[in-house]
Amino acid sequence: MIRFVKNALLVTVAIVLIPLSVSNRHPVTLALNPFDPSDPRFAIPNIPLFWVIFASLAVGIVLGGVGAWAKQGKWRKEARQKRREVKKWQGEAEHLREITEPESTRPGLPSPKKRTAA
Repeated sequence: MIRFVKNALLVTVAIVLIPLSVSNRHPVTLALNPFDPSDPRFAIPNIPLFWVIFASLAVGIVLGGVGAWAKQGKWRKEARQKRREVKKWQGEAEHLREITEPESTRPGLPSPKKRTAA
């Protein structure tokens, strides 16, 4: 079921992206200097517009992922602390089990056999 949903989503995205890229094939100049757009040192000439659109989407997705990852840092830190605490308490429980082990399972001297008087 998940495979079907994934494929349906990918087909939908392809249906949207293919016409977008076909209709935006004309070349543009991408100026990276906001103060002097005609500066050729900070311009990328003759790049198809759909590449600019796709690159901006990709950069947005990456920045959003990094932002979400950074925002969840406190939860990851808390999870690490809880894992350390669990290990500590499990170790203490094992130690207490060893100390309070029942007498019957401890190795020791064999019990004396019944002797009868002669």
